Amino acid sequence: MSNEKMYMTVDGNTAAAYTSYAFTEMSGIYPITPSSPMADAVDHWAQEGRKNIFGQTVKVTQMQSEAGAAGTVHGALQAGALACSYTSSQGLLLMIPDLYKMAGQLLPSVIHVAARAVGGHALSIFGDHSDVMACRQTGYAMLASSSVQETTDLAAVAHLAAIKGRVPFLHFFDGFRTSHEIQKIEVQSYDDLAGMLDQDALKAFRDRSLSPNHPTLRGTAQNPDVFFQTKEAANRYYDAVPEIVEGYMEKMNQLTRRDYRLFNYYGAVDADRVIICMGSVYETACETADYLNRLGEKVGVLNVHLYRPFSVGHFLKALPDTVKRIAVLDRTKEAGSIGEPLFLDVVAAFNNQLDRPMIIGGRYGLGSKDTTPEQLFAVYKNLKKEQPKHPFTIGINDDVTHLSLAIDEQIDVRQEGTFEAQFWGFGSDGTVGANKNSIKIIGDHTDMHVQAYFSYDSKKSGGVTISDLRFGKEPIHEPYLIEKADFVACHNHAYVKKYDMLKNLKPGGAFLLNTNWRAEDLEMRLPAKMKRYIAQNEIAFYTIDAINLAKQIGLGGRINTICQAAFFKILPVIPAEEAMQYMKEAARKSYGHKGEAIISMNEKAIDAGMEAVQKISIPDSWKDAQDEPEVLNDHPDFVRNIASMMERMEGNQLPVSAFLDRADGTFPQGTTQYEKREIAVQIPIWNPEECIQCNQCSFVCPHAAIRPFLATEDEAANAPEGVEFLDGMRPYKDYKYRIQVSAADCTGCGICVLTCPARKKAIEMKNREDHLEENNNWDYMIRLPHKENPVGINTVKGSQFEKPLFEFSGACAGCGETPYIKLVTQVVGDRMQIANATGCSSIYGGSAPSTPYTTN
Repeated sequence: MSNEKMYMTVDGNTAAAYTSYAFTEMSGIYPITPSSPMADAVDHWAQEGRKNIFGQTVKVTQMQSEAGAAGTVHGALQAGALACSYTSSQGLLLMIPDLYKMAGQLLPSVIHVAARAVGGHALSIFGDHSDVMACRQTGYAMLASSSVQETTDLAAVAHLAAIKGRVPFLHFFDGFRTSHEIQKIEVQSYDDLAGMLDQDALKAFRDRSLSPNHPTLRGTAQNPDVFFQTKEAANRYYDAVPEIVEGYMEKMNQLTRRDYRLFNYYGAVDADRVIICMGSVYETACETADYLNRLGEKVGVLNVHLYRPFSVGHFLKALPDTVKRIAVLDRTKEAGSIGEPLFLDVVAAFNNQLDRPMIIGGRYGLGSKDTTPEQLFAVYKNLKKEQPKHPFTIGINDDVTHLSLAIDEQIDVRQEGTFEAQFWGFGSDGTVGANKNSIKIIGDHTDMHVQAYFSYDSKKSGGVTISDLRFGKEPIHEPYLIEKADFVACHNHAYVKKYDMLKNLKPGGAFLLNTNWRAEDLEMRLPAKMKRYIAQNEIAFYTIDAINLAKQIGLGGRINTICQAAFFKILPVIPAEEAMQYMKEAARKSYGHKGEAIISMNEKAIDAGMEAVQKISIPDSWKDAQDEPEVLNDHPDFVRNIASMMERMEGNQLPVSAFLDRADGTFPQGTTQYEKREIAVQIPIWNPEECIQCNQCSFVCPHAAIRPFLATEDEAANAPEGVEFLDGMRPYKDYKYRIQVSAADCTGCGICVLTCPARKKAIEMKNREDHLEENNNWDYMIRLPHKENPVGINTVKGSQFEKPLFEFSGACAGCGETPYIKLVTQVVGDRMQIANATGCSSIYGGSAPSTPYTTN
């Protein structure tokens, strides 16, 4: 056994993959969010030639579907090779036929699952347990991990127990919340893991392989005379699983000094109320139990690790004898059932007990809904009532069926000394990557514990990203979003009017704004609410112009390294000089393969970030800043009451009644026209003197954000001041012609400029902030009455006089797919029906509430 501890700062996917690689000889893979990084890591290590515990490099085969990946694993196992795969959601469901076969044939596969919602009324790429719960009947043993540390430890237990017991395992952990959370964890050496392997069981598995050297038949068709009996003959293998798992957990405990059991209990030894759960919510429940027990309550939490086979004996033994009431939390919903899966199992476990406690069940966390200590506090309070609500939900406001528990009391369970930072970034600006580097620098170069979690918008590269970073001297067990930050950074100044970013910033905290606004511009640009909060709460306010710095250095829109350096300058978690050194080492490691020029750019960016931070003096007048009059709009009710709240990231406040008419997933069309994301730093400005009226700029625009317009003489005369027109060419000589950009919808990709065929470009990219009048110009032009197409739709030029019925999508800036979709809608859009499989086209085509398909 190795005496030296090994630490890594990694996410849950990497933690599981690290251990999985050790026991794997062949892996059949197919990518699906959020499990893809596991397969990617294994594939990467295999290409590097990393050896598993058998001294072999894992053979990795990417198939064309998850069903193919599972079939590959099945075939490899039959041939005597240890095989596994990694998946989530519908991908796991596509494996189910093979799971039945591998379990029925007692083949020791392990499937690692970043558990995720299964698409029903809508697609959700986010986490809950609905996928793994769909596999309960397959015959796979099911082992749940609750944290990043557990994923690496229990992955080993799953592989070892499958080999020894012959029953295959699903090892699962919460998608995103655990799979993408970064923590500093202890990992075991491959030598130590190899020492735990049952060599006799492995040899027996190899000997059972299908081979011409010892021919046999497996997978027969059986008639009613023997099928049932053969099915029951496997019972002894399942009966043995709990003891086998417990044995390997004890070996892991001896190796790690941790305490793994089939059911881990935490809390008062004489608890009268207990929550039973699986997954990352366990740590939140433990924090809440600690808080209540300090106040004199008697509560506890039971964490289910081995969910299948469910060992009633181990379960009852783990619970305190004093428990009178139990709340079972399920992270899934089985429509029409009298209870969710874990709840029904717990009820069944007490079937033969005379003095059984009251048992109630509730749902939580579907689709990665954040689960906080306040919600768990509400569960304990509900258990205390004479008639507790059952079933119940937490984390939402159910004003229709009234199942939700109210949050009527705030509690603070945070550990003293834990520093919390929140970063608001723009998809593709590198903010997430920079924060991953930051947390690894702190984790690898200090004795602090670290945690990082990243919330992603469903939109592609243009969406909002929020990075939550925590670090401190004590282990961090807070698997929920930050609500009381010491530091907040905004990396895109367009967000200051859209989102209430400072609501989570503690009084006396620090705020960094990346902006090219000058200090004197802040008075006019910042909303009054933000100015009041900064002044009234003594916020240390800093700015940095990473936008222009990145351009000068040659990094384009990649502001991440500059802002990362600014963070370390403002808050010296580690001395600034050391931070610069570590950042430069990380840059060399990340970009070394791209050459010295790229490395040099990033080193310049680090220096610039340290030097260019400005602290802003706060005027006393900000304390009483007056809100601007609210602008009333004529937006549809759905946009005003639902979409706008979702876009402001306040969708958690919407009650169930807001979706009564949308229970089947139906949403109205054309809502992107109201978003006005204002994400472009530069936009195309039209120069009519050079324009040849070819409409090609509109033809190639991925977002339908620049278009040709025809106006009558009167309409042109009534246009806003400064709006220029050209006389129309012969087919439309009776009209005035103009190319107009929607400044608030443009993504700044510049493809229109690149495509313009004029001898001297008729459009030029210029700073959006200097051309805000284009917003009013667009509003005028878009409201002009439609003119009958003077050219015809069967030409490049003529097609662009038709209204695009696909506009302002959330596709990446410069997307190569969406111009085709837009063009099709212009040609035959009013006669189209679209059936869309998942992928980019489903995300940019319909991420609620942003629906770019519209009507004429």
